[in-house]
Amino acid sequence: MDKKVIINEERCKSCELCVDVCPKDVLRISERLNPKGYHPVELFDNEGCISCGFCFLICPDAAIVEVRRPVKVKK
Repeated sequence: MDKKVIINEERCKSCELCVDVCPKDVLRISERLNPKGYHPVELFDNEGCISCGFCFLICPDAAIVEVRRPVKVKK
């Protein structure tokens, strides 16, 4: 399954705003470092993500580049 939240780890500066605003607590700060020396955010529970877009909207560095919403198909 595709990730519901796409993160540009090179832009992330570990501000944790997205982690704080996530209503489902599916984001966390990673233990690995990005090229700038920051611990980027990561989506650790793709299934729990509801694609609300709050993380995308609050990110001051545009590190969250896309929120994919599931498409509902009528039968």
